Amino acid sequence: MFDWVFDIPLWIAGPLLVLLLGGYALLGLLTVRNRVLPKMHVTHQDSHFIGTLVHSVMVFYGLVLALIAVNVFETYSEASKTVSAEATELAMLYRDVSSYPDPTRSVLQAGLRDYVEDLMHVAWPLQRAGKIPVGGLQRMDRVQAALAAFEPVGEAQKILHAETWRAYNRVVEARRARLDEVKTGLPGVMWLVVILGAAISLFSAFFFHVPDVKLHATLVLLLATFIASVIFVMLAMDHPFRGDLGIPVESYELIYNQLMKR
Repeated sequence: MFDWVFDIPLWIAGPLLVLLLGGYALLGLLTVRNRVLPKMHVTHQDSHFIGTLVHSVMVFYGLVLALIAVNVFETYSEASKTVSAEATELAMLYRDVSSYPDPTRSVLQAGLRDYVEDLMHVAWPLQRAGKIPVGGLQRMDRVQAALAAFEPVGEAQKILHAETWRAYNRVVEARRARLDEVKTGLPGVMWLVVILGAAISLFSAFFFHVPDVKLHATLVLLLATFIASVIFVMLAMDHPFRGDLGIPVESYELIYNQLMKR
């Protein structure tokens, strides 16, 4: 429902998160101090119990936030490794088909170049928008058809052909893994836990008995800024291919320019 959030530029998303949580913290603090605390008659002695409760809330929320943040980072790293693996396998496959006799060699090389060009200029922008590209499937099918039509002659060509098939299968496997990562992200219920946890953690800090309202507001704002910073990192890396930190296409551009480009 809020999928568009991941496309907001980071230079906007970061300050916006800080402003939202900071505004909630400041407005909530002033409201609680002016309207709630006087009716509850909170004293300095009550702050000991409040402190213990706030500490417990922060510990549990910190653990949840840390585990989710680690999961997001690992997912991002895994997607990056998948992209690098596919680019490597494509380079190896292209080198293998370059040893074929013509006209099979030209057909296979052209098919792989077409696949990488489509990947760089068509598929990658679609992935950045959170959509799964489908054009690469037909291009890899044409490469497969050309491989299937080739009849190796002699032991050397048979060995080369078998290795080329293995390289082709590894490319298909890496491509499938990359496409699976396009829609990868935290479920909505986990984002709900993150947001509600931030709101509850800040809200619990409003009930401390701090005589100086400026000091109380400063501490709460610092806490809100820290929580917003962690959420910002999670937001930036949650979908590996989206946003300003989306995995770049440079791995494919490198093999194309150094190996495939005529």
